[in-house]
Amino acid sequence: MNQKNLEKLAAELKELGFDKKLAAELEKQMKKNPSEIQLETKMLVGRTSADYVLHFRQSSSSDYYFLNKYDAILDRGKPIGGNEKYMVFSQDEAGKKLIKNFDNPHLAIDYFQAQKGNAELAVGENPQVKYPLASKENDKVTFVEKEFRSVFYVPAVRQTIYVESGKGFTASQAANLLDGRAVYRDDLLNIAGQPYKAWIALDFEKEKDRFQNYKTRQYNDPAYGFNLRETLEKYQIQELKDPQKLKVLEESLKNGNRASVTVEAEGKSLKMMIEAVPRYSQLKFYNEAGRSEKREAYLKEPLSPPTIEKNAPKAQTNSVKM
Repeated sequence: MNQKNLEKLAAELKELGFDKKLAAELEKQMKKNPSEIQLETKMLVGRTSADYVLHFRQSSSSDYYFLNKYDAILDRGKPIGGNEKYMVFSQDEAGKKLIKNFDNPHLAIDYFQAQKGNAELAVGENPQVKYPLASKENDKVTFVEKEFRSVFYVPAVRQTIYVESGKGFTASQAANLLDGRAVYRDDLLNIAGQPYKAWIALDFEKEKDRFQNYKTRQYNDPAYGFNLRETLEKYQIQELKDPQKLKVLEESLKNGNRASVTVEAEGKSLKMMIEAVPRYSQLKFYNEAGRSEKREAYLKEPLSPPTIEKNAPKAQTNSVKM
């Protein structure tokens, strides 16, 4: 195993925001010297839970490994206990029984669906203590537990994130993108190699590309016209009064987070969550329970109803033959 290579990859994992425990697991796998390595991990970003599959490939001319991409999958499944796993029971061509464990329900479903013949998908602490979720006989799914059907039959929200030397969307940014929020990047390069800044969001309205990735929407800064600082200053947000808190708030919103703030309304201080919406040059407000709130209630200067000038021309009604 190449120690310098391991140290470089560990630094890249840290740059991308992954847990340092992954580096220890990577070291174990590198010692086995396979041509490819896949590592799985889970992260909670705010209230968003996401799973990741990191792909390492060994050079064809040396023992060096490279991390070129990772898959991010939004976890919509019901939370499971700390010692529980999703388990897929199947058998190989020789009839030998196989068991594979997963933390993410969608990865377990994908593996379950790929099995030939008979298979079972269950959740539990071990093969002896489990609860069946789905089963198949002769390649055909014959049972899906009622409460698990919404997870089993709805395609997972996932995206492949490409990186180069640890540069790219971080793990938390990827989770926020999958959850529908925009992320600010100030290290982008155009085709000519020139740097630029932009807010990026996944486009869930268009068809995916040929690699089954969502296409993106891009709002260049400052060309698009969304100024986060100016937008924040329209609202009665107490964190704006403290330069350090304002800086932390802006960084959180640019990371794609739904950030906690204190707002003033009708003489009261309320805790709210906000997120940046560059597409409409606005903010979204949510209460602590996650329910959407009207942002107009927290403006420093309430919106005035539109007025009609006395001498303004009235709309005309014309009779048109059809």
